[in-house]
Amino acid sequence: MPTILYSIIFYVAPDAIHNLELFNGAARVGLMSIKVGLLLLIFLQTFVVPVISIYFVYRLGFIQSLQMQTLKDRRLPYLITVIIYTFVTAFYTKNITQFPEVALIMSSITFSLATVAFISLYWKISAHAVGISGAVGALLGIAIRLKDSQLLFPLLLLIIIAGFLISARLHLNAHTPSQVLAGVLLGLFISIMVTIFFL
Repeated sequence: MPTILYSIIFYVAPDAIHNLELFNGAARVGLMSIKVGLLLLIFLQTFVVPVISIYFVYRLGFIQSLQMQTLKDRRLPYLITVIIYTFVTAFYTKNITQFPEVALIMSSITFSLATVAFISLYWKISAHAVGISGAVGALLGIAIRLKDSQLLFPLLLLIIIAGFLISARLHLNAHTPSQVLAGVLLGLFISIMVTIFFL
C-alpha cells in the first residue's frame, strides 16, 4: 500500500510534497529520477524486506501459516513489520530532509501498523481494511488540504478497490463485519488527521 499511495501522490498530486518537482528535474538516483528512485526504495523497504522477514519467521517455525489466521500467528509478524517501518520512518526523517512530507506520511502508516499490532494482541482487527482505508484517507486528506480535483479519479478507484478487498475478506470469513469496520475507521481516522492537520 505505501508504494501505491506514494505513486499516486508523486505522479498525480506532486504539490503535496514540496520541492519534489524541483529535485526530480535537477537530481537523479543513478539512472533514475528522484521519483522513481524513491518509489523503488519505498517498495523495497515497505514490501520486500517485511515479506522476506515474515517468510523466514514462517520457515523457522515461529508461525504456523503465512495466512496468519490466528491472533498468535499475527503477533510476531506485526511486531517485525512495525520495527521495520519504524526504522524506515526514522531513515526518511533523518536522511531525506528535502521531503519532510514523505516522512510524515510514512509515520502515519507506521503509527497505524503499531496500533493494529497492539489491538491484535487482544482482538483480530482487519489489517487489510486499515491499509486500504489509510490510503483512501491520505488521498482524501491531501485533496481537501490542497483543493486538488486531480485526485478524484484515483480516490474513486481506491474506494472501489477497497470495496472489493473488504468484500473478499468477509467472503473468505477472514474477519467479521465489526473487525473490518474497525479497520476502516482506524485507517481513515489516522490518515485523514495526519494529512489535513500536519501535511
